[in-house]
Amino acid sequence: MRRYSKTYWGIALAATLTLALRGGERLLAQEATPITTSASSDTNPSVSQVKKAPHLLPDSGVGPEYQIGPEDVLEITVFQVKDLDETVRVSNDGTIAVPLLGRIVASGLTPDQLRKELEQAYGMNYLQNPQVSVFVKEFHAQPISIIGAVQKPGLYQITGPRSLVEALSLAGGLSSGQGAAPGKTLYVTRPGGFPNLHLVPGMQLVAPNKIEININNLLYTRGAGLDIPIRPHDVIAVSKASVIYVAGSGVRKPGGFVLEDRDEVSVIQAMAMAEGLVPDAAKHHARIIHTKADGSRVDIPVDIESILKQKAPDPNLAANDILYIPLSGGKAALRKSTQEIVQTVSGFLIFHP
Repeated sequence: MRRYSKTYWGIALAATLTLALRGGERLLAQEATPITTSASSDTNPSVSQVKKAPHLLPDSGVGPEYQIGPEDVLEITVFQVKDLDETVRVSNDGTIAVPLLGRIVASGLTPDQLRKELEQAYGMNYLQNPQVSVFVKEFHAQPISIIGAVQKPGLYQITGPRSLVEALSLAGGLSSGQGAAPGKTLYVTRPGGFPNLHLVPGMQLVAPNKIEININNLLYTRGAGLDIPIRPHDVIAVSKASVIYVAGSGVRKPGGFVLEDRDEVSVIQAMAMAEGLVPDAAKHHARIIHTKADGSRVDIPVDIESILKQKAPDPNLAANDILYIPLSGGKAALRKSTQEIVQTVSGFLIFHP
C-alpha cells in the first residue's frame, strides 16, 4: 500500500511540474509576441507619413551672422525632395535661381534667413512642412586684402567678425627671416571711410578712408581700441622696415641693415652695425649718399675722425641712405663716383644675415 502511495504522489508531482512549465512557456510566448494595432486613427497621410528630418544645417565654418553676397556658391537641399537640390552661385544682382520659385534675393541674408525664406516660399504652394538646408560652399563676397611685410600676403575671405590682429593671423603674421621685415606702422584703408572711429593713442587718421596704427602698440602693449574690427573690402598694408647701407672696404662687414624699431641711425651706429672700421679706413673721406623724395641723390662728405673725437656732430642716416667708407691710400676708391657706389650697394643682401 505504501508503495502505491509513493507512486501516486510521484505521478501527481510530475504532472503538476509539467503543467507549470507549459503555463510558463505560454506566458513567455505572450510576452514575446509583438503588439499589433490597427491603422492610426489619424488618416491624414500628409501628417501621418511625414518623418522628422535630421539636422539639416551642416557646419560650414561660417558664423551665423555671415551675410551672403555676390559670387558666393550655395548648396541648397530640400529634405526628401532630391529634384529640388541645387548648387547655385549668387549673381551680381544678389539673386539666385531656385527650382519652382524662380529668382530669389539672397544677397544680404544670412544662411539661416535664406533657409526660412525658401521654406516659406515652398510651403505656400508646393510642399507641406518643407525642410531646407542652406550651406555656403564657397566664399567670395567678403574679401579683404593683406599686403606688405606679412608671411602670406594676398586676398582673404572673412566669414564672420574679424579683428585686425585676427586678420593679420590669416596672413601668417608679420614677416620674418629673409622676408621684408615689418616697419613700425600699418595702414587700414576702407572704401566707406571711418565715420564712427574713436581715435586712441597709437592710431592716426591720415585720410578720410585711411588710418595708421603703431604695430608695437597693437601687438605688444595691446593698446585699447587699436585692434579694430575689420570689414569686407578693407586693405591692410603692413609697412616694411627702413634699410640703410654701409659700403666700402673701410668697414669689416658691408651690407644692408634693417631699422626695425626706428626711422634713422647715426653714422657711429651704422659703423657698429657693420662691425666697425678696418685699420686702414679712410676716416676723413667717408660720404653719405642720400636719396631725395624726387629720386635725385645728394653726396654729403663725412669726417669720421672728427665725429669720433666729438669735434663734429654725428649725422643721421635715413631710409635708403648709403654710408660709404673707402680705404686710405686708395686714390681710385676715393674718387669712386656716386653712381658706382649705388651700383655696388644694389648687389648687397638687403637684410643682415
